[in-house]
Amino acid sequence: MVLVAMTAWGQTWKEHQARGEELFRAGKVKEAVKAFDKAIELEPRLLPYNWQRGIALYYAGQKKECEKQFELHATVNPNDVENSAFWYLCGKRPYVPVGGDDRVPMAEVDSLYAGKGSVEKVLAAAARGGGDGQFYGHLYVGLWYEANGECRKGLEYLSKAAGEHARNHYMGDVARVHVKLVKCRAER
Repeated sequence: MVLVAMTAWGQTWKEHQARGEELFRAGKVKEAVKAFDKAIELEPRLLPYNWQRGIALYYAGQKKECEKQFELHATVNPNDVENSAFWYLCGKRPYVPVGGDDRVPMAEVDSLYAGKGSVEKVLAAAARGGGDGQFYGHLYVGLWYEANGECRKGLEYLSKAAGEHARNHYMGDVARVHVKLVKCRAER
């Protein structure tokens, strides 16, 4: 599908989407949400696919909108543990397990968030998964600790995801932005 909706300045929805990602990477989460919203305004079919917007909404503190975004994303990506994890982080209780995500260590992350697994199992699977596994394991363990009121422990794992296990993609940006914006930084 070719989508080329233009603004008065000639920008396409793709340019607004890219701008939203750039703003998020810079830690300007509210501005990122506006850019993602403009992309969706120009191309409404983008809405259920725009998980990046959902993450920006989470960091902007717009929990209800965040929850709606990930609920909608689940309709087009039902087996994505990351979607379900962020839906939970935004306020969806209880956690909605998804299964079927064969990326390492997503099955263990899914079990952890569902209350059936353990941090140790996530980290063991992450270690077997190598670089990407280590990154995702530390990211989602850190987010899980924070969601469960253990900010300092969360920051420990998120710092590893943003540092020694860093990745150069949007979720890598999430780890870096999180460490920059996290509210318990003063507790270090």
